[in-house]
Formats: sequence, C-alpha cells, structure tokens
Amino acid sequence: MQVRLLGTGTSQGVPIIGCTCPVCTSTDERDHRLRTSALVVVDGVHILIDAGPDLRQQMLRCGNTRLDALLLTHEHKDHTGGIDDVRPINFMMKETLNIYGQPRVMKAIEKEYSYAFSANKYPGVPTLALNPITPDPFVVKGIEVIPIKVRHMTLPIFGYRIRNFGYITDASFISETEKRKLYGLKVLVINALRKEEHYSHFNLAQALAIIKELKPEHAYLTHVSHHIGRYVDESPLLPENVDYGIDNQLITIDD
Repeated sequence: MQVRLLGTGTSQGVPIIGCTCPVCTSTDERDHRLRTSALVVVDGVHILIDAGPDLRQQMLRCGNTRLDALLLTHEHKDHTGGIDDVRPINFMMKETLNIYGQPRVMKAIEKEYSYAFSANKYPGVPTLALNPITPDPFVVKGIEVIPIKVRHMTLPIFGYRIRNFGYITDASFISETEKRKLYGLKVLVINALRKEEHYSHFNLAQALAIIKELKPEHAYLTHVSHHIGRYVDESPLLPENVDYGIDNQLITIDD
C-alpha cells in the first residue's frame, strides 16, 4: 500500500492570503500546505480521500491519472470543492467515479454539483455516482474500507481505515468504541490544527495523546495551520514515531 499526502493544510491553506507571519512567508516547501487530502493506492486500486479546492494542482503535482473511488469525510468546501476536477480522469478512464459518504454528505454533493446529476446533462460534466454509506464496512473493487465515526464539533463525520492505515481529519472527538477500530495500525494520519485548543479540531496535545493511546507504528499530523510554527523548528519537538505530514509526501505501508 502507498499513501500520498496530497495536502496537509487547513481550510485556508498555508500560506494564507495576506498573512506575513514567519510560516506564511517561509521559503521552505515543507511549510507550504494545500487543503487536506490523501490518495491511497492498494493492490492497484486508487482511492482518494476528500477532494478539496486544490485537487487539480495536487493531481498534476503527483502525476496521478486514475481514481477508482472518492471517500468523503464530510461536506465542508475545503473537502469537496474540487470534485469537478475529476472530469479529465473520467474522460481518460471512461468510467463513472463512485463517491462514498454519509447520506447527508451525498445530498450536499447532489445539490452543489446539480449539473452533474440533471436529467439533461450539459456535455462534458463529471460523471459521478453517489453511494450513501453507514458506519458498516464496505468494499471498493475488492478493498475493504471501515468508516470511523468522529465528531467535528457537533457534526458527525467519518474517518476511514484501509487495512493497516487509518485516516482522521477535522475531528475534535473520537469515542472509545470507534478508537477500537484504530488499534493495530502501521500508519495513522490525524489532524492537529494548532497548539492552542480549538472548538472543532484536535490541537497538537490532543492529537499526540490519541496517538499515544492508539499506538500506531508511525503517525503523521495533517490539517496543520500556520499557528503550529515553522516545520524546521517544530518537527524536532515531536515524539520519535510522529511527524508533521508534508504535502506530496509518499508513505509506503507493508502488509
């Protein structure tokens, strides 16, 4: 299995428009973060987790031209704003892209991209199939996907487990029942917005506490804001098995 962190930034990305802080003005590429997304490739199946406004740039940067499924964590724009950019992949693969998410999320996508679902479609629109899912495991082209119920403040959203890989973003709470689905991971990606507490996202201390509890072999922090600080300063302060995710980073996970 390979996991590529397409983006590791917050809803505004890093740098933020107009910000002159040391992170936003850094020339270190490790401080530049597009909106959070990941591409999982397992047994030749390409599974995208979230499709934010930077999807086109992310796909061009990594050179990926195949998508077999899109898993949505929730309906917020920084996770769904790039869905229209799957069109070239539709055309190349000559296949409809299957999108998976909670029923509420599927309704939001159908409304936001209504032109893709109309009876009389305009030529060239993306071809999408909406697949509402429950917290029960489901299968994408032979690959089992386990949804993880978490909360984004009060909004119920999904993380996902695929084999020995777990992905959680935008979470501020995970129940003990759902944590049990995340034991035995080789790699966990989890959100850590900033050092100060936040009403709808784990901060750094909370994310590190969950990592310590779940004991993955390695963990990467995502949905990172400029408030964390510069990578060169902050990365050495993390535990040995934890790193800040870097945009376009490729992680290989052995079975």
